[in-house]
Amino acid sequence: MSESTIAPDQDTILETINKRISALENENRALAEEAETLKIEREEARAKLFESLISNKKYLREVERLKKENALLRRMPLFLATVVEIGEDYVMLRQHGNNQEFITSAPPEIMQKLEPNTRVAINNSLTIVRILERSVDVRAKTMELIEAPSLTYDDVGGLDEQVQEIRETVELPLTKPELFTDIGIEPPRGVLLYGLPGTGKTLLAKAVAHHSMATFIHMSGSELVHKFIGEGAQLVRDIFQMAREKAPSIVFIDEIDAVGSIRTHDGTTGSAEVNRTMMQLLAEMDGFRERGDIKIIAATNRIDILDPALLRPGRFDRIIEIPMPNEEARLKILQIHAKNMKLAGEVSLEEMAGATDGASGAELKAISVEAGMNAIRKGAAQVTKEDFENAICKVLGDEEDRTDESLRMFS
Repeated sequence: MSESTIAPDQDTILETINKRISALENENRALAEEAETLKIEREEARAKLFESLISNKKYLREVERLKKENALLRRMPLFLATVVEIGEDYVMLRQHGNNQEFITSAPPEIMQKLEPNTRVAINNSLTIVRILERSVDVRAKTMELIEAPSLTYDDVGGLDEQVQEIRETVELPLTKPELFTDIGIEPPRGVLLYGLPGTGKTLLAKAVAHHSMATFIHMSGSELVHKFIGEGAQLVRDIFQMAREKAPSIVFIDEIDAVGSIRTHDGTTGSAEVNRTMMQLLAEMDGFRERGDIKIIAATNRIDILDPALLRPGRFDRIIEIPMPNEEARLKILQIHAKNMKLAGEVSLEEMAGATDGASGAELKAISVEAGMNAIRKGAAQVTKEDFENAICKVLGDEEDRTDESLRMFS
């Protein structure tokens, strides 16, 4: 075979191979594009599957909730009753609403937990199903102090003797009761703080709340006065019931004169309701029922109008006067309120204490704040003596205008 015949055959083979290679490359590109498309579709399918799983869980939870709700709707309701008497193998109950009494039984694990006056839930067959918690007014629950104030005894100036007395009366019996047991005496159970407005009665109570490791319940005397008959007395019972359950407890009654004034009757239902509330308070403080490990602190500006039954030992074993601060006490109070202030070198707190004769602790705090505000208004970096002098004039008035007229009603 000649060379001229072989050459065309090689060209034809090469051309065929090139076409095949080109076709394969095109096919490869098409397959790559198809693979990319399938990859995207797979990711989309995976995302949809994930969403479907989440939706499925959501629907399963909803189905479970509806099943429980349906079961509750189909279940017979329970009735409320109170335990009247407990025997060896029976329980006498009084059903609420109709006051009918009946005898029933309870499972052993419930029977051993029952006490007279316990609230229980019963079914249609009058069998005890479970024990209920004691009923407490929601207003009483909100009076419990959850977060202790940041004020400490170091923030109370000029009342060292009063702080010592209140710590001996309130804190010591709670922290070291064995001291009183060894001596053979009962610890004091109540403290009444009285004095002019702004002298630091509530401030002392806040410091006690900070340092005490007991449940602290705070209320105002006016919160115990209500419109409807028996509501105030019921609230008092609920407050002391909660205090007993969470003992050791400290109950602080601010402005106790709102409910504890001398009993009078002017013929109105309002005064009768106040008297009922106060009598319930007297019974809870020192009545036939044991009060438990509960300390009481009360504060008032008007000790002269309090009922004598409230002031007797056993209810308030210590009555502590919170006096107006003297010059030494005023200096301590000013030092407390000015400890973080940037004072000019000319400022003498001793001089300021001497210039604020007759000022209460609250007024001294107001003077310190006002002096700082004067410096802020001027854009100054320090509080000057002039700022304090202007603050004293604004809070207390001019020296020649200061009289004791506003204080005579408390004498």
